[in-house]
Amino acid sequence: MEKKPVSRQGFDALLKELKDLKENQRPEILKVVQWARSLGDLSENADYSAAKEKQRQIDKRIQFIESVIENADVIDVDSLTGNRVMFGAKVIAEDEDGNKMQCRILSDIESDGKMVISCTSPVGKALIGRCVGDTCTVKLPSGEKEFEILDVKFKE
Repeated sequence: MEKKPVSRQGFDALLKELKDLKENQRPEILKVVQWARSLGDLSENADYSAAKEKQRQIDKRIQFIESVIENADVIDVDSLTGNRVMFGAKVIAEDEDGNKMQCRILSDIESDGKMVISCTSPVGKALIGRCVGDTCTVKLPSGEKEFEILDVKFKE
């Protein structure tokens, strides 16, 4: 499977979440499942059904995080420099209407769609590889929009 970039900070956050899921949340929900099972008839036991559903959600999240960790290409974005947009860059760009956009280019799992955008999103793909002063066209659901890159930083 193809390695996907993730920042050191994002990777560490995943490891922390995985540890919490495995060491705290999953053992706790297993206790609840066991308690609910002790109540008797499972076919009409809402506590049991809810606990099993929560257990499935936790197990699914554990699987997802383990998959991401296994296929992660961890990048120390604090060590990056330059004026070219790449993974980890903080970008200020301006559209043709004079609206400024400020964002950081990171992984899908770190993206919030506002201040942190995914390197695989249409905007992220359009910006990557460009330098200060370059323009790029982004295909958005509302139509195409052109951006000029005003600044690229990696550190504050």
